Amino acid sequence: MQWTGVMPAITTAFDEDLNVDHAFVARHAKWLVANGCGGIVCLGSLGESATLAFDEKIAIVRTIVAAVSPGVPVVATVSALSTAEAARIAQTAADAGAQGLMILPPYVYQGDWRETRAHIETVLRAAVLPAMLYNNPVAYGTDFTPAQIAELADRSPNLAAVKESSTDVRRVTAIRTLTGDRLSIMIGVDDAIVEGIEAGAGGWVAGLVNALPRESVDLFNLAIKGDKKNIFEFYRWFLPLLRMDTVPKFVQLIKQVQEEAGIGSASVRPPRLRVVGEELAEMRSIFAHAVAHRPAVSRASSAF
Repeated sequence: MQWTGVMPAITTAFDEDLNVDHAFVARHAKWLVANGCGGIVCLGSLGESATLAFDEKIAIVRTIVAAVSPGVPVVATVSALSTAEAARIAQTAADAGAQGLMILPPYVYQGDWRETRAHIETVLRAAVLPAMLYNNPVAYGTDFTPAQIAELADRSPNLAAVKESSTDVRRVTAIRTLTGDRLSIMIGVDDAIVEGIEAGAGGWVAGLVNALPRESVDLFNLAIKGDKKNIFEFYRWFLPLLRMDTVPKFVQLIKQVQEEAGIGSASVRPPRLRVVGEELAEMRSIFAHAVAHRPAVSRASSAF
C-alpha cells in the first residue's frame, strides 16, 4: 500500500431512482486509473457516505475492487456515529477486498482527546489494514493536532498516513517535525495541493479529479518535480475549479462538473439537491472558461 500520487475521493453515481449505479461506478474507477490515478478512495464525504446504508457501502467497495487491477489500492472510508459501527465497517470492508482504510472521527459527537483516541484506535484494531487518519476540523469539528497524530503513530503500527485537510499547510511541516518519515502525508484540500507538496506532502486525495483526472495528475507531477516554469500558469488556470472542493456544496458542484464534462450525472441524494439558478450559472461559466483557456502544459483527460 503506497500512500502517494493522486488518489480520487470517488463520487458515488446514482441512477434516476437514486440507487447506486454500480456499472457506472466500475467504469468511472477504471477511467480514473487509466488517466494516471494511483488508487481509489471510496465512501468519503464526496462519495455521500452519510446517505449510504451499510450494505450499499460494502457493495461499492466490492464493485471498485473488482473493477480495478489488483495492483491498484482501494481505500474504504470509515465514518459512523458509533465506534461499534465504525469497527464493523472497517472489518467488512477489509473482507470485501479493501487494501486500506481512511478513518474519520465520530460524526456528530465531538469528544475530548481520550474519547477520540479510543475511537480511532478501536477502528485501527478492527481491521489490520494500512490506515490513513483524516483530519478535517473545518468539516467535522475535530482537530487532530500534530502532537496527537504523533501519539497515534507511536501507539498504532498500522497507521500509515494522514489526510491533512485543515487548510493550514504549516501542519505538514509540523507533522513532519514530530514524525519524520513515519507517516505519509496526503493533501485533502484541492486548492492547497501545490503549497502542500512544497511543504513536504507526497500525495493528494483529490476531488475535481473525478471529472479531470489527467489534468489533476499533471498538476501533481509538476508540483512534485518543482517545475516553477510551468506550475504557476497551470495552477492559476485550475484554481477556480479546484476551489469548488472547499465550499459546503462541494459534492453538488463536483458532480455538476462531471456532468458538464460528460462524466456521468449530477444527481445527489437528499438532503442535498442539485445546484440551480445563479449557482449553476456561475459553475458553468467557470467550467466553460477553463475549457476555452486550457494552458499548453495541460493535457486533457481521455474520453470517457
